[in-house]
Amino acid sequence: QDLKFDDEETTVEIGDNVTIRECVTINRGTKDRMKTVIGNNCLIMAYCHIAHDCLVGNNTIFSNNTTLAGHVTVGDNVVLAGMVAVHQFASIGKHAFVTGGSLVRKDVPPYVKAAREPLSYVGINSVGLRRRGYTTEKIREIQDIYRILFQKNYNYSQAIDIIEAEMEATPERDEIIQFIKESHRGIMKGYLKIN
Repeated sequence: QDLKFDDEETTVEIGDNVTIRECVTINRGTKDRMKTVIGNNCLIMAYCHIAHDCLVGNNTIFSNNTTLAGHVTVGDNVVLAGMVAVHQFASIGKHAFVTGGSLVRKDVPPYVKAAREPLSYVGINSVGLRRRGYTTEKIREIQDIYRILFQKNYNYSQAIDIIEAEMEATPERDEIIQFIKESHRGIMKGYLKIN
């Protein structure tokens, strides 16, 4: 399902212990990435669609009718609730949770919960992180990073400078910073107050 496809030899690679339910469609890659990849231990529920050249990490859950357009990257331990639609070339960082019916037009950083329209930061995925063994201190560290990024009215460059200057280097801090610096579609909106 790509008009640029020219019968090149491409693949779909599906990892171990992946459950694919009824009426799911998965397209093989094109010359962009040459493959579509789904990691290990994933659950892809009924009527989901994973388009060409998508890279899906390990331990992901896609609820019914979730759709990935082409060239999407999804990190490990991501949960996409029902009827989530992800724009082509978007990236979703590991341990993120996107609520049902969401339209993902921008990149979703790691460890966050994303909801509302337009898609916005609504907190970190603390429930998912606790289930995966993250300590209260580590969760608090991640929350502090996102308070600077999304709740202090800095632009992303200013926020990253502050985080790098004031917060201890950790794998989580560095992963968040790298994700934002490497974003091609831009990052979803920060916290929005609902009246």
